Amino acid sequence: MESPPSQGVTQLLVAWGHGEQAALEKLVPLVNAELKRLAHRHMNREHPGHTLQSTALVDEVYLRLIDVKQVRWQDRAHFFAMSSRLMRRILVDFARARRYAKRGGGAQKVTFDEALMPAPKRGQDLLLLDDALNALAKVDERKSRVVELRFFGGLSVEETSEVLKVSQETVHRDWKLAKAWLAREMGKAESCEPGKRSNDE
Repeated sequence: MESPPSQGVTQLLVAWGHGEQAALEKLVPLVNAELKRLAHRHMNREHPGHTLQSTALVDEVYLRLIDVKQVRWQDRAHFFAMSSRLMRRILVDFARARRYAKRGGGAQKVTFDEALMPAPKRGQDLLLLDDALNALAKVDERKSRVVELRFFGGLSVEETSEVLKVSQETVHRDWKLAKAWLAREMGKAESCEPGKRSNDE
């Protein structure tokens, strides 16, 4: 299925950003299929039998987007980057709620694919990943955004560079350094979980 024309989507996004609610109604059918693919990408990292389905995730994103006020939408890539960030937030909130409800027994799992991590570990905790990304954002916000856009949002290097207004070379460099940083931090956090000891200690 082809992606919606970028120009038409961008024009509707700009109109919506200026408060034209009718623009959102025209935008939804243009982006719905791609949002569902994005949701599937997120849900594929969750454990089988997850009670939240892709359609519900898309519906929740729409509800949150409606509440977003005065966003200066740049283009189609910016919209899907924002949508992906919201999906990540929804899934993390869902995982935290389950963890609190089950006292640690029901945390959602996520697996870094080989494109992201040099040595992927099976069954990485989504909450662990979220904590690591938040920590990275405190050290280097841009590198955290690169990971969010590329890994969660599925954006290409070119699209990521457009959203962040940096060169593609910068995206490649940030991506490489962020992968190494996250691998180290997530490895440390995992080794410090109850019942595990770090080899570095």
